[in-house]
Amino acid sequence: MQIRIATRRSALALWQAEHVAAQIRGLDGVDGVELVPLSTRGDEVLDRSLQKIGGKGLFIKELEVAMQDGRADLAVHSMKDVPAVLPAGFAIAAVLPRASSADALVGRDGMRLEALEHGARVGSSSLRRQAQLLRLRPDLEILPLRGNVNTRLAKLDDGAFDAIVLAAAGLERLGFDERITQRFSPEQLLPAAAQGVLGIECLADNDAIRALLARLDDEATATTTQAERAIARTFDAGCHSPVAAFAKIVAGELTITAMVASPDGREYLRDSLCGPASRAEALGESLAERMLGHGARDILDRATAAADG
Repeated sequence: MQIRIATRRSALALWQAEHVAAQIRGLDGVDGVELVPLSTRGDEVLDRSLQKIGGKGLFIKELEVAMQDGRADLAVHSMKDVPAVLPAGFAIAAVLPRASSADALVGRDGMRLEALEHGARVGSSSLRRQAQLLRLRPDLEILPLRGNVNTRLAKLDDGAFDAIVLAAAGLERLGFDERITQRFSPEQLLPAAAQGVLGIECLADNDAIRALLARLDDEATATTTQAERAIARTFDAGCHSPVAAFAKIVAGELTITAMVASPDGREYLRDSLCGPASRAEALGESLAERMLGHGARDILDRATAAADG
């Protein structure tokens, strides 16, 4: 069987696709694997926020079209970039073992968050990160930051920011570990749903590919991913939503924590729920419903209105 992997062209996306390709090459029945690099609208439009041009799905739409057209058999995604509800006809056939879920600070001159000067300029286009950073340091100036990892680091080095915040997993995958000056704990910055998880998407009715990819699926990661994505789906959260979700499993018990906040961090709701890992998705839904009952919808609606305005 010959396998064609659709991927974005950024250095990180290509690393992720090649990482998955290496896993697939080791499976019985695979004769060869090739990458099909594509450009997505999310990569091309960098002068506007994602919420202004269509949201997370812009990073994966062209890859899905390639699968529909028969140009590719599967696509590799950072699961935090995948909308909580997939288009009809598509499925996540496997997730690989989770890398770091943490957010990371890259500060100039090796500075950590507490060492940044009053009013320091911090680059991040994530409202989730912005809300939590402002709770820790209300004095910070959070400025928009788009582009691939190398572009963002270059903007920091050129003096546009005093620090930037990125996913630790992306920096580590590209060999930029030494640039990280601080890894935030979930208590400081709760991560995005499925942050650090690589997912493999294919056509839902492609039984042969789904059976092949099932051999790569990591059970623990799949379980926590289900719980976290259930939070985002129940909240109907998009890229404009300051929503976080993080699940962990200890001795068969899953603990899921979620957060919603206003972009300035002044409105903040955080809650957790524990239960059997076998009920991961239901636990995520239950926690989100409980938070909606405690005012999460009002916070999200105001955040959406502010982002759209």
